Order: sequence, then C-alpha cells, then structure tokens
Amino acid sequence: MGVNVGGVEVEEYTGSNLKRETNWWGAFVVGLAGTILVTGVTGPVLAGMGGAAIPNFFFVTLTGWLLCIFLAELAAMLPDRTGGAPAYAYFAFKDRYPRFSKHLNGLTLWAYWMGWWPVMSVNNLLIGSYLIALFTIPTGPTITLPGSVGVSLSVLLIGTGLTLALFIPSYLGIRFGTEFATVLGVASMIPLTILAILPFFNPSTIHLSNVFPFNTPNGQGLFSGHGIALSIQYWALLTWNVIAMEAAACYIAETKNPQRDAPIAMNLEGGYGAFIYTLIPFSMLAVLGLSKVQADPLALFSTFAQHIFNIPGLNVILTAFLTVALLLSSLNAIMGVGRSLYQMSIDGQSPKLFSHLNKHGVPDVAMGFNVVLGIAVMLFGAPAVIYVFSNVGYVGSFVPVLIGYFFLRRWRPELRRPFRLPNWMMWVALGLGIYYAFVWAVGLPWCAVSGCAVGNVGNVLPAYFIGIALLLAYIPLYLWRQRQDRQAALATAGAGGGEPKVPAGAAQDPVDRS
Repeated sequence: MGVNVGGVEVEEYTGSNLKRETNWWGAFVVGLAGTILVTGVTGPVLAGMGGAAIPNFFFVTLTGWLLCIFLAELAAMLPDRTGGAPAYAYFAFKDRYPRFSKHLNGLTLWAYWMGWWPVMSVNNLLIGSYLIALFTIPTGPTITLPGSVGVSLSVLLIGTGLTLALFIPSYLGIRFGTEFATVLGVASMIPLTILAILPFFNPSTIHLSNVFPFNTPNGQGLFSGHGIALSIQYWALLTWNVIAMEAAACYIAETKNPQRDAPIAMNLEGGYGAFIYTLIPFSMLAVLGLSKVQADPLALFSTFAQHIFNIPGLNVILTAFLTVALLLSSLNAIMGVGRSLYQMSIDGQSPKLFSHLNKHGVPDVAMGFNVVLGIAVMLFGAPAVIYVFSNVGYVGSFVPVLIGYFFLRRWRPELRRPFRLPNWMMWVALGLGIYYAFVWAVGLPWCAVSGCAVGNVGNVLPAYFIGIALLLAYIPLYLWRQRQDRQAALATAGAGGGEPKVPAGAAQDPVDRS
C-alpha cells in the first residue's frame, strides 16, 4: 500500500513512527557528537602535514557542509525517514532496482555502522591520554600489535573501564531526549569554541610563521608533488571526522517541523563545523609550532590552554568539559549503533540474535557486541589508525547516498521538495560522491601503505585489511540470516502453519546510532 510523500503516492514506503518532540536545536546539538571528533584528528594531521594541513582541513570540512545541505533537502522531503544517510540511499533506488536496493540498504547501513561504533574507542583512548598527561599517571608497558603504534597499559585499562561503565546505563535502557542533546551541545561547544578563539585574546602567542606558507614538514609546498600526495593520503583521516557532522540528520524525523528544522539544523551544523575544523588546527599550529605538535599529538587538547594564559587549573577545567562531551558521545555510540544492528536484524539482513531485546526494551546483544569490538579496537593504539580501519566503511557509505540524490532528482522530479537546492546542485552531489569514492579507493589504501596514520614511519595495512574483512562480513551474516529464515519457514510449514512470510529484507528504516 502506498503513502503520500511530498505530494506523490509512493509504494512500499515505510516511516519511522518516532515521536516528534525536538526541534532544529535538538538535531543540531546531536550532530556535535561528530564535531567533538576534532579532538582526535587535529594532532595527527598537523604532525604529518604541517602548515599544508590547514587548507586541507578547510576543504574537506566544506565537503562535509555540502553533504549536510544535501541531507537537509532529503530530510525535509522525506520527513518520516530516519537513520541518517543510509535511509535516503535506499529510498532513491528501491522503485527502479528493488532487489539491488535491499542489499544497498543493508551494506550501506553496515558500512555506516563501521564508521560509528569505533567512536567510543577513539574517545576513550583520548580520555585516557588526557588523564595521564594532566595527572602524570604512569603509563606502564606498551602493547603493540602489527600495524599499530602501540597503546600503553594505563590508557587501555582506563579506556576499557570507561567502556564497561558506559555499557551499564545502556543496558538499563537510559533514554535520551532534548535535555541530553542540550547537555552534549553545551559540553561540546564551550570548550571547542574557547580553544578555537583563545589565542586571539593574547595575540602575542600567535606566530604566523608556524603556519604560512602552507608547506609540508619537509618544506615542500601544498601544490608540489609531495604536498598533493600527502593531501590525498590524509583525506582518509579527515573525512572520517568532518563528515560526522551529518549526524544531525539522524534526528530530523523527530523534530516537530522537519520541513523548517532540516535546513536550519544542517546548515548550522556545517557552518559551525567549518569554523571549528579550520580554526582549532590553525590556532594550535600557530601557537605551538610543528615540533611541539609532533612531540605529543594526542595530548594537545589537555595542555593547549596553558600555552595561552598561565591560569592555574585552566587546562583541567577545559579538559573536564571535553571529557564529559567525549563520554556522552561514546555512550551515544554504544546505544545508537546498537539500534542500527537491531534494525538490520529486523529488516532481515543480519542474524536474529541482534534483534534480541532485554527486559528494559533495549537491544542488549547488539550493544554488547559493539562494546566488545570497541575494547578490541583500542589495541590499534591511536585514533588515526582507527580512522583508517573505520573509514573503510564510513566514507564509502556516502557514495550511494550522493549518487542516489543525483538520480532521485532525475527520476522523481515531481516529488515536492520543501527545501529545494538549485537544479545544478545535483551535479555537485554527483561530483562529491565521486570524490568520496576516490578517497575510499585511493586515499585510504595509500594512507595505509605509507603509514600516514602513524607519522609515515611504517604501514598500517593490517588495520586497513581488517576493515575490508569486516565490511565483507556483511555477506556471511546476510547468508546466515537467510538460512535462519528458511529454517523457520520449514519449521512453521511442518507444524501445519501454512506458508510463512519471510522478511523481504529492507522493509523498515535503518535507525542511526545518534
């Protein structure tokens, strides 16, 4: 049975049935769970690229802003879809390619899942590094796996303890609403905004020679052969972070007026993201210089403020805010990504155990699975190595979304679009999809081979190939589910229950982790 979408009857369209209790502010601040990731990417990219990193931060963040704008149009046009980008990819192709779109839905959601559950690993590694730097905690022995930079026992224990502690409220079914979103937004925006503009209140600490010209660490220019090569490699790290602003789209279906709230929330997200992802790297490089950044790229955010104003306790206060924001972001990752796996199981595209609900009404098996993987991935030792592993899924998940936007404009021009971009923007979407495909196909493996994630001192191919293996795991998991459905069908028929209805694969909307 069809329903009316944008003034047009659309067959087999399914809505989210979510309560509309928030507004553009609620969607915007949830998206800051992505903006807080600037804490993990700034140090490694500055250390590896030097001044050449600044225009790259700006450029890649602008692509994230464009992505937000395209998602704003889709979210306003399809206000009952939820789950972020994958939901829109499925809708774009399902009428013309129903069998293909079923797997497009599952694989895109699986790739999207790969991009978000490692957030807890990155965040908890950073918190461990901050606490050790602030309180001079002994690091203990270093655990090093092939393709990793090694992780100190202290950081691993802190991160593991935090992950297990966050699983408790997740298991007990804690619910997030606008209040949580506001706490996350304030906790994120205050320290990030302060760190971005703090040097301008003490201009003598800014040394433009540390930034200009935009040279690489060995003195070559941004547009030299070496500069271009570094840019392509480090796009693999930058895209994982700056694209995460799109998380705001995941809550558009829960706003009271999606047609109004979508463009406001998504444009504000993109603008604030461009501000943060450009100014924070600039400020840190201008104040500290390349050598200090390279000395300890992970602890930059816990000690930076003291280089501007020698105020006792300033570092501790800002780090406390950042820690709260990182913890809330990790909690959000555990719960929301658990919902993604749960939805895949409900859709008939992953094993049934992921759809198990505990007595609190939450997908405990799916969330527990994410927690176990999150602890294991911390053994990669550094956020940038996790970026290479995780971005095998994440950046690739947006390619069908953007190509789908292009074809939806061509195939369904009659759909009403309350927020409508100029028609030529569909070509920009197509170009952006090709760019992300290039990053996925060229930048990621190049970064893995060159070791850009570990300062060009060795490759991180093991992390890359583990990511490829996990992405391809969708196939056996899907086949496993198909076997379960066939067995259930035979059991029902044998019991005299008649011909059962086997799940079609993509009947419901995927639900995002945010």
